This record gives sequence, C-alpha cells and structure tokens, in this order.
Amino acid sequence: MNARHEPVAVTGLGIVSPLGHELGPVWQRLMRGDSAISALQVGDLPPLPAATTAFDPAQWLTKMQLVGCDRVSQLATVAARLAVTDAGLAPSFTDPTRVGIYLGTGMGGSGSIEAGYQAIAGGRRMPPLTVPASMTNAAAAQVALALNAQGPVLTYAVACASSAVAIAEAAHALRRGDIDIALAVGAEALLVRGTLTAWQALRALAPLHDDVARSCRPFAPDRAGLVLGEGAACLVLERAPHAQARGRAACAWLSGSGISCDAHHLTQPAAAGQARAIGAALQASGLRPSDIGYCNPHGTGTPTGDPVECAALRAVWGPDAPSLAMGSTKAAHGHLLGAAGAMEAVWTTLALLRGEIPPTAGLAAVDAACAGLDHVGPVGRSAPTLRHAMSNSFAFGGTNVALVFSRSMDR
Repeated sequence: MNARHEPVAVTGLGIVSPLGHELGPVWQRLMRGDSAISALQVGDLPPLPAATTAFDPAQWLTKMQLVGCDRVSQLATVAARLAVTDAGLAPSFTDPTRVGIYLGTGMGGSGSIEAGYQAIAGGRRMPPLTVPASMTNAAAAQVALALNAQGPVLTYAVACASSAVAIAEAAHALRRGDIDIALAVGAEALLVRGTLTAWQALRALAPLHDDVARSCRPFAPDRAGLVLGEGAACLVLERAPHAQARGRAACAWLSGSGISCDAHHLTQPAAAGQARAIGAALQASGLRPSDIGYCNPHGTGTPTGDPVECAALRAVWGPDAPSLAMGSTKAAHGHLLGAAGAMEAVWTTLALLRGEIPPTAGLAAVDAACAGLDHVGPVGRSAPTLRHAMSNSFAFGGTNVALVFSRSMDR
C-alpha cells in the first residue's frame, strides 16, 4: 500500500467525559441510551441544558501543575495520561523526541478569559498568568510538559472539526515518518457565562426539554438545537511497525481521512462539501460505501444541520444508504465542539473493538428529512460482523472531516 494511505494503529484510548472516565462503564451507558445532559445554572443566565464533566483536577495533577493551567488544559492532560497508560507506554517514552502532540480545541482557555474579564469588571487585579493559561495552544503545551513529549506539539482550531483535523494530521505525520507515536487529543471547557451567552445569542442552543436529559434530539422531528458539553479525549496513534516492535496490538486501524471546505457560509452547512470529505476518506481507505457498517454522524440536533448531513450520506451511499447504521452519541454527552471529533473517534474505535453500535439516545421517531438511513435508537445494537466505521465532524467555517476506522483482527 502507498505510504500516504498506510493504515495507522490506534493503540490507546483515554477520555474525561460527561458520562464518566472509565471506558468500560461509559460504553455500557452509551449502549443503554443513557444521557448525561442536565440543567445548568450559570450566574444570572436562565437554566440551560448542558453536559458537564465531574472532574476534580487535584486528584490527577500536582499543585505546581495546576498553577496557570486552565480547565481545558487539565482535561486534555488527564485524557492523554489515561490514553498513554492504556497504550502500555507509561510511565515514560523510550524516545520523547519521536512523540508528537496533535490537539484540537475550538474555544481554548475560555475559563481563564472569563476570569480575567470578571477581574477587570470587579476592579480586581488581572490574574498574571491569564495569557499562558488562555492561549489556544496552552492545552497542547501542558500535555507535552506533563508527558515529556519533545516532538511536534501542534494545535488545530477548526471549530467543531478541530480534533478530527488533529487526528488526520497526526496520521499524516506518522505516515511521513516524522514521528513514531502521536497523541491526538481533543479538549473543550466552555461552560462559562460569556461563552454560554454568546451561544444563546446565536440561537443555536436547544431549550430545556420537559425531560431535560432528552434536550438534545438528533434526527428527531421535534429537535430544537444543540446542547453544549465539556470534556477531553485522546487516541494514541502509531505506525504498524512501531506498535509491532513493542508487542502492542491495535485496538483498531485509522484507515483514511478526508477534509474539505464548503466555501459556502460561516454557519450553514452544505451537503456537497460534506459529501466530498466523506468520499475522500473512502478513497484514502480503499473502501466502498457499502463496506462501512456504522457511521457516528456529526448529528448535533439542529433543525438545519441534521438533514444536510443525511442528504450528504444518501448522496455518497446511493442505493446502499438504507443499510448504513448510524447513531449520534451527542444525544448522550452533548456537543463538545473542538473535542467532539476525538471523543467520537473513541466511540467509533470501541464500536469496532466490541462489535456493537451505540444509538442516538432516546430516538423514537425519525424526521422525514433524515430518513433513508438505518438510524439506531433508542438503545444500542449488537454488530458482531462490523469491520469498518466512519466518524464525521463538520464545523462552522465550512470545514468537513470524515475519518474511517477498521477493525483490528489482533484482538
């Protein structure tokens, strides 16, 4: 196979999510159709549905590591540590100069920016470490410091596609031979007053539903908007020879990726652009649409976005579209924006590893505009023959990313 399209091994996974931090129990919750969405009250804002992450950084990081470290960096660092341990690479790398960090985040250090503005408004001193805590590349730098990773340390800020782009770029770096190990991370921590107010002004957020846990309803006829969440996820990626040399079997293979831009509108999606990214990912992986047994869609629950994505999938799959199983995990953990691509890549990997497909939690009926595909819900489904799966991430600004993963036969 051409080195440009060589599959990359996924050898470790780590999450800090609204559903929990242990892969096994979280997966069980996903399959049951549980939801971590609850009512969130911030300051004088009206209650909003959101997916918060129960996370005490003091349990994971030292006092020195917490100094000048925004919540987004804390989440990223812990997810990366968990993934490195899961990959059998802890406590240290053999050659740190051959380890790269590829991190995606949409909003960066929102908490530190918020605290700085609050200090000014209250006539207090600006926290002196506001700049290093809030800069967009802070999370990647903190991960590198915590793990002594001395290769490329790069940050991708591409809105909701940020960490999906990071995964694709990490794989390209591995295929080029730039590094031996890549930590592909997504992190987001934006549940603060200023950011929530801005999203409210955009009128993209779902209101509180009578059943708060079902406020995010992708593909449903009564869907009313997205629900924000926070968290982090990390995938350890390696070239096959490196993983084999250290006796590590792959959890799954990243077979290919595709990236496109709609060049259409800052916030409105376009099916043609999404279809191009999906088609490019299939071509890079050497697979046909009918080879893909499961798609973890972008599926945010917005009135406009869901039908456009379904149209793109139907366009690529053609007559095979009714056989494409799909379930949006955002119904369970909200939309993690820049962290969504990595978090959902973890779920896609686990689907292949476990032979199961997670659902769109709570989905009882499908909007006619989203029909023509095999929607999984309200609970998950056994899929012992699942061999290939796709994860989609589509962003404000028009960037579209599709990642194709394949089952490892070594586990």
